[in-house]
Amino acid sequence: MSSKTKSVIRIVLFAVIFINGIKIVAQESKNKLPNLLFIITDQQRFDALSFAGNTVLETPNMDRIAREGVYFENAYTQMAVCTPARASILTGHTVEKTKMISNNVAYAERETGIMPMKTFDEILDENGYHCEYYGKWHTPTFHAQVYHNPVTVAGRSRSELGPGKKEAYQTYLNTKFPRIDPKEGEFDDALTMRPYTPDPLDLRYELAQQGLDTNIKVGQSDIHGVTTIPAKYHVASFEAAGTLAAIEKLKHQPFSITVSFHHPHPPYLASKEYVEMYPPKEMVVPGNINDDMKTSPYSKPKKDEADRYSNPEKIQYFVSEYYALVKEVDDWVGEILAKLDELGLSENTMVVFTSDHGEMLGDHGLKGKFNFYEASSHVPMMIRFPGRIKPGTIVKSPTSNMDLFATILDYLNMPNAPSDGQSLRGFIEKGDDENAYVVTEWLSNLTSKPSHMVLKRGWKLMKPHATGKKVPLALYDLNTDPLEMNNLLAVNAEKYREKVTELEACFDEWSERTGSGK
Repeated sequence: MSSKTKSVIRIVLFAVIFINGIKIVAQESKNKLPNLLFIITDQQRFDALSFAGNTVLETPNMDRIAREGVYFENAYTQMAVCTPARASILTGHTVEKTKMISNNVAYAERETGIMPMKTFDEILDENGYHCEYYGKWHTPTFHAQVYHNPVTVAGRSRSELGPGKKEAYQTYLNTKFPRIDPKEGEFDDALTMRPYTPDPLDLRYELAQQGLDTNIKVGQSDIHGVTTIPAKYHVASFEAAGTLAAIEKLKHQPFSITVSFHHPHPPYLASKEYVEMYPPKEMVVPGNINDDMKTSPYSKPKKDEADRYSNPEKIQYFVSEYYALVKEVDDWVGEILAKLDELGLSENTMVVFTSDHGEMLGDHGLKGKFNFYEASSHVPMMIRFPGRIKPGTIVKSPTSNMDLFATILDYLNMPNAPSDGQSLRGFIEKGDDENAYVVTEWLSNLTSKPSHMVLKRGWKLMKPHATGKKVPLALYDLNTDPLEMNNLLAVNAEKYREKVTELEACFDEWSERTGSGK
């Protein structure tokens, strides 16, 4: 055999091996389980998103997820409190089923029967996924044992999983931005124990202006201003750093990684460079800030709180710092998405984004959450999954973040698991259903506030539990009254009897299906 013939044979053999190698790699890539990246913020209202129409706040990276996937225009939290909402997201079950009715039960033991069902990550772990979790954990710790990294528990200095969220972040800060004493006019932040400059909405600032003692213990929600911590070391950077490292580490195996950002939850302290993006004087005040709430099923706040959160100038500071915190998180979401791109993982990774609940931010003169008003219960939610979800899809049908459990398992081809929610694949692939409705819950106090909310075609019914004899029904038409100023049943209940009956029927159907609400 001539040397020329041998060379030809070698070339042919090399080509065959190369082509077969490409086929094998392609087949392995095709057969590889898709990854999951779950991003959850804390206390982000639905309209704190430029994709949702906000013309002041810029969130290009959160918007990217919506633009390249599906955006759920009418997504609601199952209950507007951290622990109950997160339990429903993780398990796909109603608050009544998980028994996580308040933040106080976040530390329950398995033996109590609290939250007995599996989380989506526990199911993924059983089916070949490596699961890790970064940021705030705020449900029973026995469900966090599935993760292969130290999980930082909110509200505890330490747990069997390791340091709590606050301690872990302070340990990180000690190496980056050591503690310093506050200067004149500054106070220490309860989360970081670093100084901040207060603004007029801050409780201790108000006390100082009145010549009163400021050496008092204050809650996180009473802290407002600008932190001295540089943006590159602020809490979102700490949470994102762990996530970025995990993606790099796990790039060759199927993973489920959750990043649970602390912000825009209080304390309301953003870094200076971000606050300067949103000057208080340029912030828009809520159109319902002076709602007298005479027909509302909720009580008007006490005078001292009303004076703070019904004050337009103070609320402008609130909006400024809140938007700054959302913007901080958005920049880190961008870094995380860029890491997926860099490693070639974007095409095979399902990215889910949501928040546990919203923030009143001066709407109706209120702060915080704890109610069925839009600012509190309506949340951002979107999913990107290249090749499976068509970019630019918008779902207008009402949904719950409780539905994410079934949707994740559906798209990742996992075994069916019991759920009170529904896979949103039908809405995503077939379009909206005009008869769709959503029911959400409030179970912390059944006798003084509405216990359930039913939403269908923009009509919202807030209804009391059977034990809440003194709690009135409330009906709002979001189509004509998006600020929820007019309880239609307080004006002419008879006129809307048919609409109430329709929404009550939805609630009865939901109760029958889920075994909840009665």
